[in-house]
Amino acid sequence: MLRINKLFWMLAALAFSFAPDSASAQDFSYWEPAISRFEKADQASPVKRGKYIVFTGSSSIVGWKTLHEDFQNKNILNRAFGGSQTFEVVHFADRIIKPYKPKQVVIYSGDNDIAAGKTPDEVLKDFEALYSKIKESNPQAFITYISIKPSPSRKQYMPAIVKTNKMIRDFLAEKKRTSFVDVYNPMLTADGRPRPELFQSDSLHMVQAGYDLWRSILKPYLK
Repeated sequence: MLRINKLFWMLAALAFSFAPDSASAQDFSYWEPAISRFEKADQASPVKRGKYIVFTGSSSIVGWKTLHEDFQNKNILNRAFGGSQTFEVVHFADRIIKPYKPKQVVIYSGDNDIAAGKTPDEVLKDFEALYSKIKESNPQAFITYISIKPSPSRKQYMPAIVKTNKMIRDFLAEKKRTSFVDVYNPMLTADGRPRPELFQSDSLHMVQAGYDLWRSILKPYLK
């Protein structure tokens, strides 16, 4: 099983490396198979509007295999697609968020944006667009943002990540029915380095210990 999991993430990482990383490309067709799978699942098992917490974003949410088990007293929908950037979540929001009229949307996004060369200002702008997209159709939705994590393989981006996290935190602080969840600092050692025991061998995706930490931090924020 360990070998299978390792192979899965190696193949996933390879696939993500070929994902579109520029808003200018607008090649949203890359994600169509993943989005279509969500829609087919909804057709097979319709979801009651207004009752669910939708998790969305990139591979850190896709890889959260114990998500439903960790919050088994909540109605959870995982609508993340690995390798995605924030502007891509915005593009597909009408298909992976809006149909459910969720009572809460939990977002992990921005990690791949920074790695693709976007500035904190650009990530904030895309996040603001996502915030507006959600609120325009569902003003009462509670929006929760999980801060960008400090991955060992992306330590060169840590200053930009810190700045992006602060900018999004400050943006949300001025809005009602929002929360910012800091996972960045709890994932650091005492000397400010990413905790290696929380990550897989690729130094990017998390092992179960990382998700256990996220669960304990996020739990009080879920509605």
